[in-house]
Amino acid sequence: MITKESIENLKSHLDIVDVVSQFLELKKSGANFKACCPFHGEETPSFVVSPAKQIYHCFGCGVGGDSIKFVMEYEKLNYPETLEKLASMYNVSLQYDKNFQKQDRKVIESINNFYQKLLVSNNIALDYLKQRGVSDFSMEKFEIGYAGNSQSTLEYLNKNYLNLNDAKEFGIIDNGQNGLYARFIERITFPIYTITGNIVGFGGRTISGHNAKYINSPQTKLFNKSRLLYGYHLAKENIYKTNTVIVTEGYLDVVMLHQAGFSNAVATLGTALTAEHLPLLKRGEPNVIIAYDGDKAGLNAAYKASLLLSHSDFKGGVVIFEDGYDPADMIKDNQINILQKKLNKPTPFIPYVIDFIISKYNLQNPQDKQQALEESNNYLKTLAPILQEEYSSLIARKLNISEKIVQIKSEPTTQTPQNVMLNSFDVAELNIIKTVLSDNSLLPILKEKLNPNIFKVHKNELNILLQSNDKSPLNGILLNEQLKIYTKEELEKQISLLSIPYYTYLLQQLNYNNELDFITKSKKVRELKTKINNLKRSNITI
Repeated sequence: MITKESIENLKSHLDIVDVVSQFLELKKSGANFKACCPFHGEETPSFVVSPAKQIYHCFGCGVGGDSIKFVMEYEKLNYPETLEKLASMYNVSLQYDKNFQKQDRKVIESINNFYQKLLVSNNIALDYLKQRGVSDFSMEKFEIGYAGNSQSTLEYLNKNYLNLNDAKEFGIIDNGQNGLYARFIERITFPIYTITGNIVGFGGRTISGHNAKYINSPQTKLFNKSRLLYGYHLAKENIYKTNTVIVTEGYLDVVMLHQAGFSNAVATLGTALTAEHLPLLKRGEPNVIIAYDGDKAGLNAAYKASLLLSHSDFKGGVVIFEDGYDPADMIKDNQINILQKKLNKPTPFIPYVIDFIISKYNLQNPQDKQQALEESNNYLKTLAPILQEEYSSLIARKLNISEKIVQIKSEPTTQTPQNVMLNSFDVAELNIIKTVLSDNSLLPILKEKLNPNIFKVHKNELNILLQSNDKSPLNGILLNEQLKIYTKEELEKQISLLSIPYYTYLLQQLNYNNELDFITKSKKVRELKTKINNLKRSNITI
């Protein structure tokens, strides 16, 4: 893990205006800067960056935070990835805990360069790629290479004094009965990168008739094929721009789709789409287009992917390529317009699942028809109530039965907490919050002198201020130029002014309380009157 001291050092090198201006065009607006918010569509700028506070806030959609939070959200990175990206941008060295060893990538980067040089001199591998329609530009863009025999890889490692233990860690070589051997032998190689552009493994396609047509690097500390998508580091910018990602089955499908202008294409690494892929696919909330072959394996894989994606509320659908074709073949044969039309009209995930389920049964047989209904029902009940209602009629039409027979079951919905959005305002309360946000040294005074029950409108915001370490939901208050920042004396006075009506109300309620005995009630009345008198004299003892 990255050390706290290292993170603080990085933060000291970051300027919010400089960081954001590398992604957005900022314009000066008083003491702050403004831009159109990149996180929601707008024509009038409501995205404010404060150099004094080193934060940003959008008054349109409510997003906000510091330099690190902005890069995380804009680039769709996790926290460590963001720190490493910013450290690279600002030439800052990050330090890691002693029990964390950052992997030296020199060996795998060198091997990747070695494979690329071997490809240039191997006519068989080049001819195969040319026959598949791969251009020289695409070979260079995707860094396609060629791994020769095992001995050539071992000799390269030794000749260049590369660490053999690191080569093992990356799955480039391994120990066998006769000593060390290379894992990739006589294969076209496709380097696999993380979202941040770090190479972590390879995919390999045989050109010598090996039984395993494709292989991937073995599971390592850095390489987990169920969490990676081939080509994502090259596709991510276009995915966010088009709000669509095309998921294919193979490396060459991705290469050819990019070559034809579909630069939002990625592929799973020889495995079906899994739940572990979903966090990566979820970045940017794109529509997901599953583009699989029309053979039995492809149809089954598309069905499982559609189940997974429909349960996880993804938008998008499925495109199936029939007659032995795949996206790479269509591009090679100059059928790009037909391909575009297919990708523009995918079958949505839920109808695809229903069609797949029903297609397994002979609807002329009443028993099969009943089983198709039961399986469709079971799937339908896993969906949200509105979707159940919507697609029950589809099942009825497909089975040619009454819609009443299709049983749906509504599940109770739960509300998710929302970010702080100020729909109603109490200027006095907001001024107090902004004052303490601006000067954290005033927080003890607020805790000591303010009864939280005094706040009527902005209790939620006050609780965040008093209890939460993350104050970013309050950035809109901090950047609101119409709100005032009090001095210490003004803050105490404002707390007093807000407190007097509250304690006066409590006194009135106490006078009407007939459940307390006389002694207890008299004591409480005296305490409240003393408190109110002290407040009026600005001798605050709340």
